Amino acid sequence: MGAHVAGVAEDEYAVAHYFEANLPAYRGWQWCAVIAASPGGELTVSETALLPGPGSLTAPDWVPWDQRVRAGDLSPGDVLPPRESDPRIEPGYRLSGDPEADAVAGEIGVNLERVMSRVGRIDAAERWREGPFGPDSEMARATRFHCGDCAFYLPLAGSLRAAFGVCSNEFSADGHVVHAHYGCGAHSSAQAPSGQGSPAYEPYDDGAVEKVPAEQA
Repeated sequence: MGAHVAGVAEDEYAVAHYFEANLPAYRGWQWCAVIAASPGGELTVSETALLPGPGSLTAPDWVPWDQRVRAGDLSPGDVLPPRESDPRIEPGYRLSGDPEADAVAGEIGVNLERVMSRVGRIDAAERWREGPFGPDSEMARATRFHCGDCAFYLPLAGSLRAAFGVCSNEFSADGHVVHAHYGCGAHSSAQAPSGQGSPAYEPYDDGAVEKVPAEQA
C-alpha cells in the first residue's frame, strides 16, 4: 500500500481512505479502506478493496462471444454453436420454404432437428453475391465469360440453384461457391491463343522495288 491519496466521507459514521497501489500490474489503481465508527466511538475497518483510479488501465467492456466472433476465427477443434434464437435456423418439423428440400424430406420421411430458414438462405445469398466470387468482383469484371455456362460449374440444389454453384476447376475458384454471373479466364469455352504472336521487328519485303531519283544515285 502506497501513499495516502484522499479521504472521502461516506456518511457521518464512515470515511473511505484511498491509497496508491504499488502493484506492477495495477498501475493507477488505488486501495480503498473504509473506516467506520460505532455510536460509542470505536473505530473499525469496515471493508477494503482494490479499485481503478482516474488514470488506471482497465479492461474494455465485456462483449458476448456471439458479437465478437468473425468469419475465419474458427480453428481445428473449436466448437462454435449457433446463436440462441438464431434467425438463420428453424425447427426441422416446419417446412423450410425450399421446395426441393421440403419435397425430399416428405418423400423419405426425414425431418432434421434444425434446417436453414428463408432468412438464412437470403443472408447467405447476399453474402456470396457481395463476396470475392460475386458478379461485381474484379475477376468477374475483367472477363466476358460467366460461370453459369461453364462445364466446371456445379449448380447448388434447392432454391439457391438459380444463382449459385460450386467451381470445380482446380486452376480457378476450386471448391468455392460462385455466382452464376461470376467469371474468369479459365472458362471451359475459352480459346487458346493462335500462337502467331507479334513480330519483334517489322518484316522486310525483299520483293519491293524502291524508286530513287537519278540525282541521288
